[in-house]
Amino acid sequence: MKVSCILLLCFLLLNCKGEAQVFPEKNWSVNPTPEADGWGPTARSIFTRYVIDSTNVTGLLLIHKGKIVLEYGDVRENSYIASCRKSVLAMLYGHYVERNKLDLNKTLADLEIEDVNALLPIEKKATIRDVLSARSGIYLRGANGGDFRQFAPERGSVDPGSYWLYNNWDFNLAGHIFEQETGKNIYDEVERQLAIPLQMQDWDRSLQMKSGDTTVSRFPAYHMWFSTRDMARMGLLMLHKGRWKDKQLIPQHWINDMLTQRTSYHEAQKNVPVLKEDGLDLGYGYMWWLLENTGEPNLKGAYSAQGALGQNITVFPAIDAVLVFKTKSDYRRGNSIQTQMTLIKKAAEIYY
Repeated sequence: MKVSCILLLCFLLLNCKGEAQVFPEKNWSVNPTPEADGWGPTARSIFTRYVIDSTNVTGLLLIHKGKIVLEYGDVRENSYIASCRKSVLAMLYGHYVERNKLDLNKTLADLEIEDVNALLPIEKKATIRDVLSARSGIYLRGANGGDFRQFAPERGSVDPGSYWLYNNWDFNLAGHIFEQETGKNIYDEVERQLAIPLQMQDWDRSLQMKSGDTTVSRFPAYHMWFSTRDMARMGLLMLHKGRWKDKQLIPQHWINDMLTQRTSYHEAQKNVPVLKEDGLDLGYGYMWWLLENTGEPNLKGAYSAQGALGQNITVFPAIDAVLVFKTKSDYRRGNSIQTQMTLIKKAAEIYY
């Protein structure tokens, strides 16, 4: 009896492990019967109709257990992913944190960081950890716009680490620090750590370029261009805690660190009141948004990379799913953050 129980347990563990290890090869696999896995045809049809009628999304994929259960638009074209770039950069940090090439406790004074506008003594006490969590307490203008700096308190009025504000100066500095401390180019590392091992189908190194007004800040924005289906590969890698097939590409402990709450949705909304209007309550980790206070089982533990106009990677650990959608800015199309959050909620509601 004891032997039989052990054999049964081993069988179940192997089956669970096998089910969790579904990854695309060179091409994505499509689930031929998604309804058998909990994705009803009527719900999928209603969701697709919402995407067509009520959004400007240009490409969308819904992945379950490593296979496509819903596809819409052009998922092959490369386009600008806006602030999703920050979440991608955070992924790159893990390898070097593990090897002690990036010490998150180093301060900006240790790193000899200065900018066009000189840092205050209190600001130089900010650590890399503070920068990654948008808690540096430094409210200089970034080389590019698109943040919440208008809500910043007075410079020098808060201690580093004590106050959250989504400010592009922090995020652009995170890119500079990565390159300074590792001696590596961000885009070369995207290719080495992600594009090649994940077998990205559309990655184009030549498209990737930095931009920004360097008369405002020395630290440019490291903008990125990806296809929807390649973003989905990154989402699946996150879902599997940094493991791809039989290789641990990103240390699991680093995935956990990135997704640890550094800022609650309460604090985020207090510091930036407009966040109350988003439609979902969002906390913050290391450059990843955390879905909080949803009360929905399918959204438990979910998290997102989010970008302006409608760029998004959302991972649903509770249901083994990834949602990715993009809105190509070249078409002068955009989606509000409220529309993006509605898409996330509606995608989770399909699964039963």
